[in-house]
Amino acid sequence: MPNKNENYSYSRVLKSEGKSNPEFEAQLSQLSLEEVIGLKLEVSSRDLNGKLYGFPVWQSMPAIIKDALLKFASSCTRSQVEAARMLGLSPDKYHELLKNFEDKNFLEEK
Repeated sequence: MPNKNENYSYSRVLKSEGKSNPEFEAQLSQLSLEEVIGLKLEVSSRDLNGKLYGFPVWQSMPAIIKDALLKFASSCTRSQVEAARMLGLSPDKYHELLKNFEDKNFLEEK
């Protein structure tokens, strides 16, 4: 598999899109993952009167978490094989998951 992960940084991508900065990352690091997810859901639903995007959140959460895990593993490893190992997946299964990803270009260097 190609070493697409080598120059990828999710943090760098979000900073280049204006969605993150060092101060935000410092505050974020003080929260647990559960707090981050809960806060994101609350803030996202505020303008929608408590409704959330019109989809079943409970059923959608496993796919959302897997999406985040794939991006995380890609961000902190140097290769797709290393990312697959980190997630406890075979390289074939990891590659299959990447092919089915909504954001297929997330590994492209920005």
